[in-house]
Amino acid sequence: MISLRCSGCGEQPPDADVLACPLCEELLAFELRTDAISAYAVEDRTRLRRASVDARDRSGVWRYRELLPPVADDAITTLREGDVPLIEANRGASYAGVDRLAYLHLGMNPTASFKDAGMTVAISHARERGARVAICASTGNTAASAAAYAARAGMTAVVIAPVDAISAAKVAQTLDYGAHVVAVEGDFDDALRAVRPLDPATVTVVNSVNPYRIEGQKTAAFVLLEQRRWHAPDWVVLPGGNLGNASALGKGFREARGIGLTARLPRLAVVQAAGAAPFARAWREDRELVPVRAQTDATAIRIGAPASWKKARAEVRFSAGTVLDVRDDEIAEARAVIGRDGVGCEPASAASLAGLRQLVSSGTVPRDADVVCVLTGHVLKDTAYAERYHASSAPHANAIVRGTDLADYLNLLLLTRA
Repeated sequence: MISLRCSGCGEQPPDADVLACPLCEELLAFELRTDAISAYAVEDRTRLRRASVDARDRSGVWRYRELLPPVADDAITTLREGDVPLIEANRGASYAGVDRLAYLHLGMNPTASFKDAGMTVAISHARERGARVAICASTGNTAASAAAYAARAGMTAVVIAPVDAISAAKVAQTLDYGAHVVAVEGDFDDALRAVRPLDPATVTVVNSVNPYRIEGQKTAAFVLLEQRRWHAPDWVVLPGGNLGNASALGKGFREARGIGLTARLPRLAVVQAAGAAPFARAWREDRELVPVRAQTDATAIRIGAPASWKKARAEVRFSAGTVLDVRDDEIAEARAVIGRDGVGCEPASAASLAGLRQLVSSGTVPRDADVVCVLTGHVLKDTAYAERYHASSAPHANAIVRGTDLADYLNLLLLTRA
């Protein structure tokens, strides 16, 4: 039903725990035989499991376990991840210029980022094979997720991170879950280069180069479609960093259509920060990706050599989608607008709304389009960023009012709202 193959040459690897093909060095990927799966059976199981109290059924990932690589029940490590909301976005729709917009808020996962959906599968597989140490390079979100799931599995987590260049809140969260944090000079790309050559017989690398991570993350596509009664939107817009999530969502939508759960694919738009946009540049120029030294305040996507870019490119092409980049000030403004919808997200998440606004302005996305923007992390992941923004003179900054008479101030508010 499901098999592991090289995403480049298609060969099966001799060892299921290697991270790259020994023949061509491309990343590995699972292939699901969608023609052998009944859409009716998937829908019926999903409906029944929503009423279950079984921990696997309460998970928005393991609820679809027949579509995942098999893992023994007693090895499954879950924190009820993946069961995230699709939230109507009236302010965001007006800002971007579309009639209909919703946020798929992956920041509502247990450790407050999209990483949990993939981590539950990667750690569960590692636990089943008896691994004792999980290691990752991280800009913060992977670190926190790996630390939490390793703790639940009784494993040791080791995080390699440029701790002085990422959110202090994410570092504190990772430390709270008991991970061993090793600070490195440089950036995420330097950290990942240190991690990838490690012996899989000794440690489990749980970055998105691990194909089990991608399998978990693809379930976000199923969760989105399920909440829309299996009707795909016209566009799904998401931030792009290491690009594992882009490849995962594209894979999930393809599989859902192959099974017959949905009639069509949404078009994918991947949005990078302008200072960390090697994928967007490669897309525009139709050439191979050239790594850059990344620089952006959206630290979760501050990645200059995305490992999953070829897989992401294939998914964007297959969906007839696009790739673009937006400036940091556009990300900051979009994040503030998302907040006015009563929804909080970290800076990198807001690249999706900033990108959608640009796509509508250019005519790529029509104003009557039905769109979902993916938010990848919660606002509490980087409160220092929000504090700096609202203390600035930015268009949507919301400064603290000091030294005023409360009655006069309330009267003024009532007058301005009249």
